[in-house]
Amino acid sequence: MDVRTFYGRKQRECAVRDIPSESEDSELSGSDSEVEEWIPESEEHQPQASDSEEEGDSDEEDGEVSHLPRWRKAHTSVDAYPEWQGQLPKADDILSPLQYFRKFFSEDILQVIVEESNLYAIQCDPNKPLNLTTNELEQFLGTVVYMSLFGLAATRMFWNKATRVSKVADTMTLNRWEAIKSSLHINNNEGQEQVDPLYKIRPLVTHLTSKLVSIPMSEKLTIDEQMVPFKGRNRLKQYLPSKPKKWGYKILILAGSDGIPYNLEVYTGRVNQPLELPDVGASGNVVLRLAQPIPKEENYKLFFDNWFTSVPLVVTLNEQGIRCTGTVRGNRLPGVNLKSDADLKRAGRGAFEEKIAMVRETTLHVVKWYDNRSVTLLSDHIGANPVTEVDRWDRNQKKHITVPSPAVVQEYNKNMGGVDLLDSLIALYRNKVRSKKWYHRLVFHFLDMIIVTTWLLYRRDCEGTGMEKKDQMRLYTFKSYIAEGLCMCGKSLEKKRGRPSQSIAGAYEEKRKKGRTAPIPVEDVRLDHTAHWLIMTGDKGRCRVPGCNGTPKAMCRKCNVHLCFTPDRNCFLRFHTE
Repeated sequence: MDVRTFYGRKQRECAVRDIPSESEDSELSGSDSEVEEWIPESEEHQPQASDSEEEGDSDEEDGEVSHLPRWRKAHTSVDAYPEWQGQLPKADDILSPLQYFRKFFSEDILQVIVEESNLYAIQCDPNKPLNLTTNELEQFLGTVVYMSLFGLAATRMFWNKATRVSKVADTMTLNRWEAIKSSLHINNNEGQEQVDPLYKIRPLVTHLTSKLVSIPMSEKLTIDEQMVPFKGRNRLKQYLPSKPKKWGYKILILAGSDGIPYNLEVYTGRVNQPLELPDVGASGNVVLRLAQPIPKEENYKLFFDNWFTSVPLVVTLNEQGIRCTGTVRGNRLPGVNLKSDADLKRAGRGAFEEKIAMVRETTLHVVKWYDNRSVTLLSDHIGANPVTEVDRWDRNQKKHITVPSPAVVQEYNKNMGGVDLLDSLIALYRNKVRSKKWYHRLVFHFLDMIIVTTWLLYRRDCEGTGMEKKDQMRLYTFKSYIAEGLCMCGKSLEKKRGRPSQSIAGAYEEKRKKGRTAPIPVEDVRLDHTAHWLIMTGDKGRCRVPGCNGTPKAMCRKCNVHLCFTPDRNCFLRFHTE
């Protein structure tokens, strides 16, 4: 028996070629066990090519780098830090919280929600129309914001006698609130191809995204994942064990280091990369899509973690004039030979090694640093120098010690937490309204996220005008002002109770049938809530509210009728609301 036939031939060792620009991996997975573009080094530190890479050797003819980057030890000099070419506009004035909010939830998107909700109610039951208006929708959103501030366990507790909250219960009845929630809709179900997993909320996502990308961007930007807590049944639900909220919808966000979001993409599974963008792998394609609104050739600094970082992504962004830094996995660094974790551990905390390479006129810096464990970072504009010292707690010595820290580590730690900051602010007063409709969870999350965004924009404007931080509104106060404005601004809070015949108009008709009666303004004028001012006259007159026998001197300037306005009788309010 031929031994070579039985055991197979020994494969020859060969070098790994560079990452192909056209990856076959087109599905974005939330698992860390994603198939990588690069295979790890062998025990002899000699990389070997996989079968899938051998099949793609023909792609090397497309102008891509067909050989390994030539990594070498970095020099100790400090490279010039790329200067940011953009600038933030100066704030001329500080708006009210409601004005900030209406920049995002404007009249056009509210009108879409009103029309689609009324249509959905008719589709469900033609005998029970919803008759929702824009003002009533704003009141509904205002009560939802109030609920996030008070944080009761169930929505019906806000109307319960023992736990009643007047800010909510006095705005809208429970039955009406639940009717609006059950019919809340954003897109028509009929006539939809339903290929888009987010077709039910696509108009809202498109509208909010267009508003976010129009916000002037700061210099330091970050891309990271955000989890929307949700444990219901839906195929879009993800599980990320490293997140505080492990179950829910995943949203990929481009945000500034101050937490302001500038672009977002809801994870829906397989995504086709636009033809105008290069293909650098599934995770890298997400970065390219989210980074589209970033101005090119202005030296914006972009940060992301090791799930996104790869050499082709960094090179592609650098060619667009966007500088980037991120932690990177060892099997995504082709041809580099860094010290092992054991060698760095023996050297002590703070030990690091830096190597550089040139790829398509882009200088790459790789720094491996050991603190409690090792971490590797890849950057195209900053390396290890200048090295600074940071304080760390030593468990063995029971005291604080100073540890050398490379410059790229300091830069990454300082600017990477933008999305995490946004998450923490949303979690302070998160909306917990439950619903059987899966998309309601996303709608209410977007409401919370936009309010936090408007608060961060308010703080940016306050800093631009020189207002001290102690004089700025806190998030709780800012959110309560938005809720109050949505519930009360331009709305009538009077409830229509009883039969119509008992109203002012009905009582006036009954009185007119009995004999001559002085006319009163038509209902459209009497109930328009505009310019009805109470004035005092020298002569008394009969109160024009049917059933009242008072002779007050007070009268309405617009309606030109006398009305009682005393602690016992407020005919002025009744006349203009019933």
